[in-house]
Amino acid sequence: MFELFQAGGWLMLPILLCSIAALAIVIERLWALRRSVIMPDDLVSRIWQMDRRRLLNDDRIAEIREGSALGRMLAAGLVNRFHSREVMKESIQDTGRQVVADLERYLNALGTIAAVTPLLGLLGTVLGMIEVFGVIMEAGVGNPGVLAGGISQALITTAAGLSVAIPALMFYRYFNNRVDKIVIAMEEQALRLIEVMQGEREAASTDGSVA
Repeated sequence: MFELFQAGGWLMLPILLCSIAALAIVIERLWALRRSVIMPDDLVSRIWQMDRRRLLNDDRIAEIREGSALGRMLAAGLVNRFHSREVMKESIQDTGRQVVADLERYLNALGTIAAVTPLLGLLGTVLGMIEVFGVIMEAGVGNPGVLAGGISQALITTAAGLSVAIPALMFYRYFNNRVDKIVIAMEEQALRLIEVMQGEREAASTDGSVA
């Protein structure tokens, strides 16, 4: 393995660093984008039960905010639960944009790695072929062993760049799709909370008016 790395030339070093960075990002995102961590089950129902029991105070809202990404969004709405539906929805949307940015963390870097590593491999190919033609100009083509160094650099760097880029691109697409699905599900939960909380407030107001 080391011999291949050495034969590929100095461009193997940035390709290797890209592969390490890509692996670290993939592991971190697989851990961070677990649905159970981002969207705990029945969170809206639990919030509604706490509100019905008059247990939804500032401390409980702080716990909800710290508990998950969805909780962070919902807590922004809960702080404004006594205001209008529009105010509550806007506060959730503002926090939601920050939450989405956190979910997409490092994905641009992963996409950049997927785009750059083939170019590094191509650069290695070009440099290797330049070396081959230089050797041909000096020594001719009679000794294949003399040409082996440039040819191996051209092939190894290309293969290494593609070996990093292909899985990086696959995971980049996978994580983007995963984030999109999570965001849609979080929006549905947020709208459900707004309807539950505002509907209850409107019902209470109507009962009070009738009484």
